[in-house]
Amino acid sequence: MTDHSNDSSGKAWSGRFSEPVAELVKRYTASVPFDRRLAFHDIRGSLAHARMLAKQGIIGKDDLAAIERGMAAVKLEIETEEFQWSLDDEDVHLNIEKRLTALVGDAGKRLHTGRSRNDQVATDIRLWLREEIDGLDVLLRAYQAALLDLAEQHAATPMPGFTHLQVAQPVTFGHHLMAYFEMAARDRERLADCRKRANRLPLGAAALAGTSYPIDRAFVARELGFDGVCANSLDAVSDRDFAIEFAAAAALIMTHVSRFSEELILWMSPRIGFIDLADRFCTGSSIMPQKKNPDVPELARGKSGRVFGHLMGLLTLMKGQPLAYNKDNQEDKEPLFDTVDTVRDTLAIFADLVGGIRVRPDAMRAALRQGYATATDLADYLVKKGLPFRDAHEAVALAVRAAEEKGCDLAELGLDALRRFSPLVGEDALSVLSVEGSLASRAHLGGTAPEQVRAAIAKARQTLSRGDLLQS
Repeated sequence: MTDHSNDSSGKAWSGRFSEPVAELVKRYTASVPFDRRLAFHDIRGSLAHARMLAKQGIIGKDDLAAIERGMAAVKLEIETEEFQWSLDDEDVHLNIEKRLTALVGDAGKRLHTGRSRNDQVATDIRLWLREEIDGLDVLLRAYQAALLDLAEQHAATPMPGFTHLQVAQPVTFGHHLMAYFEMAARDRERLADCRKRANRLPLGAAALAGTSYPIDRAFVARELGFDGVCANSLDAVSDRDFAIEFAAAAALIMTHVSRFSEELILWMSPRIGFIDLADRFCTGSSIMPQKKNPDVPELARGKSGRVFGHLMGLLTLMKGQPLAYNKDNQEDKEPLFDTVDTVRDTLAIFADLVGGIRVRPDAMRAALRQGYATATDLADYLVKKGLPFRDAHEAVALAVRAAEEKGCDLAELGLDALRRFSPLVGEDALSVLSVEGSLASRAHLGGTAPEQVRAAIAKARQTLSRGDLLQS
């Protein structure tokens, strides 16, 4: 998107060349099939630029009025799908400028004074991405709210906590869900931080060196709601850090969704049976009539790789580029657009999906009886009686082996059998081996005791009710 002056033929550079662009090259280099989604942001940026030019006396008031009138007509044509997009005009910027000139004449040709398509496209992408980040934050909040609703229903529902996919210690299902709430909270923080660096105005950098016209970049920044301007003209037109940073934040969002998806898939398996998903998120089999497949979580797990690939693609795109703008940068849009589309659709679906989860508490409790989940509680009990932890660990490990040989739970061994492993076992030992006792004992900040889970949910609701993190 290198900048040149317009001529009467409509090609931005036709006076320099002795033959037309080959049709294959035209298709290969055109970006209008995908960058047309920037159209309204391009119009907004152009109007701010035109108002600045008029304020500075670079164009006349009549020209500004014609540009504003013409842009309103162009915008309406795009909204009503009457606008005629052309590959001959290569990108969204030239398509709009050519139509504007057809509508208002020379005033349209004066619009490009003091700018380049290099700083123009950088501005458009930042405007677009800023809006998309705000939209993603809304979706993340809805997803968090759904997690909170389900967690509150199951703040005291016991389930096994796992390490290495082996039963480890009892937790509550609400506590487990709140872990994903925290992941989403960090995702929102990263998006808010990314937005700050994206919200700088490149316009005014022109092709790479700035412009000789007496422009007012601060005015344009205020018109467009930017926090400030890009400080270096070379960096302004060639920087895509903000896009890469967003792609990294998006990759982490999808990482978290993919982890949750993996658990949903495992939990829904009849071999585990902790949950069931609503039918609207599942499909059947073309050959096996009994099947109910968790297609949405599986696809989300798969689409995470798609987003990761876009991040690597953007990093690779930028790593070898000298300053300033290069045509390579045209390749930044499709991965960025697809990343936003993928994350947006995924979050919208998952906010609804969480609300459709049906929990099976009996299956969760049954699983707790299979893995000696309260063994650590017995070791802690012995430590509190005065036994060094390593000795307590060994005593309980021997007790677990004995329970395995008998095919029973630790509590089912009985007090007499447990005392063979440590004489410190008292009448109160069986209470610490209960699931409820284990959960209740972890009543510290961040623990899985139901009272702490409810406190965490209440605090989280207050955080969400304070409003949009991006605007705080």
